[in-house]
Amino acid sequence: MAVTQQLARVPADYLAACRQSADASPDGDHGWDPPEADVLDLDYAAALLRRVCELADLDEAHTRALRQGTDGDTAIDLAFLGIPPHDIAPFDATPTALSEVRVARIADLLDEIDFPAILAGLPRNERKAARVIGHGASEIIGGPRAYLRHHFEALRVFYRGAAQRSLLVVLWWD
Repeated sequence: MAVTQQLARVPADYLAACRQSADASPDGDHGWDPPEADVLDLDYAAALLRRVCELADLDEAHTRALRQGTDGDTAIDLAFLGIPPHDIAPFDATPTALSEVRVARIADLLDEIDFPAILAGLPRNERKAARVIGHGASEIIGGPRAYLRHHFEALRVFYRGAAQRSLLVVLWWD
């Protein structure tokens, strides 16, 4: 089974209800089940996206937004989501989250990134581009450009949707 990065956009009251369910349940069942339309499977793209932005010498504010948008933050306590037998992230550390304010800021900064220009800075040959990127990019069927373009756009749209609806974003590896 592959371990991939997952993101979910949820209202604060949904997260509070899950926390309350976990506290009330004898086995810590939090009832976590966000709507499928509000879950993004980012696969293994996070490290690759950060790497191509690093290669393009993306400024610190945008780099930080991408990093935080794929790593989350520990300011919101989500330990209740990481307790067996209902652990949503059994292969990694406790899930992380981003507040509505941080989600909105990340959405704005992701919108400002000219990702096609970043990809244009890579070698034209897909194999050479994959070697420059590293992090297993040579294993991507069809080459890294289409994979990265797809995942960056999915991440950007996901955050924009969360910001427009004033939602939190929860991140974990599953």
